[in-house]
Amino acid sequence: MNPRDLELLVTREMPFGMHKGRIIADLPGNYLNWFARKGFPPGEIGRLLALMQEIDHNGLADILTPLRQRASKPPGRSDQA
Repeated sequence: MNPRDLELLVTREMPFGMHKGRIIADLPGNYLNWFARKGFPPGEIGRLLALMQEIDHNGLADILTPLRQRASKPPGRSDQA
């Protein structure tokens, strides 16, 4: 696994389907499981969906919390004064 993929999970939007426009990390588990049964699409989006399905299936979604917080901060902003 590439650590950059974890950052992409909280920033990349679903490009198609019933959840088009939703952040991949916010996709419902049953939707991810459907892909796991039917087959993930090729390329980066398929790799990210498969990774998110594994994270969700194993109850590890909390590992994305720090990345979500970092992704929600405006660029160039620092919490240090």
